Amino acid sequence: MKQNNLSYKMYLVTDLFEGTEEELLAKVEKALEGGVTLVQLREKEADGKEFYERALRLKQLLDRFHVPLIINDRVDIALAVGAFGVHVGQDDLPLKVVRSLVGDMIVGVSVRTVQEAKKAVEDGADYIGVGAVFPTSTKLDAKGITKEELTEITGSVRIPAVAIGGITAGNIEKLNGTGIRGAAVVSAILKSQDPKKAAEELNEKLNIQ
Repeated sequence: MKQNNLSYKMYLVTDLFEGTEEELLAKVEKALEGGVTLVQLREKEADGKEFYERALRLKQLLDRFHVPLIINDRVDIALAVGAFGVHVGQDDLPLKVVRSLVGDMIVGVSVRTVQEAKKAVEDGADYIGVGAVFPTSTKLDAKGITKEELTEITGSVRIPAVAIGGITAGNIEKLNGTGIRGAAVVSAILKSQDPKKAAEELNEKLNIQ
């Protein structure tokens, strides 16, 4: 698979950014300098044309740093811009359908139970996003899972698991020892005055080999 040498350690999600596109790209660039290893473009409000154009610009930036682009939900956008992968939730297109459309592109799926994690593997997922692991302002309806549940989920599958939800420099160390391969971060980087420093601090505190 394409993901052989892929690092999920510092997984930036561009969700609910309130600035301009230029400001977003500038923050992402600083975050990349700080060690972000993967970027997911999540655009819940954008129309197709806007999403496509933003994805193209972001991919051009990421290509300079040799960092993969993951598109949230929109398989068509992922295919159109030649993204590295696509990430879907439990209420999006069925994973088997997504896999049939994208071929060897990596596919991630959001889960919050062992059952959902195992089903994701059966249906062809390359990695899972598990959460919310802490209370989060970006998904107010997200139900939290405990550290014990997170550890149980990561131990139930052989594909990489990425923790998501409310992760900050103040709590990321609580994820050490749970078996995750990375942490998906939104506000802790994008709302920071110094995204490079924020990414460096998060990277330093997350103990993943």
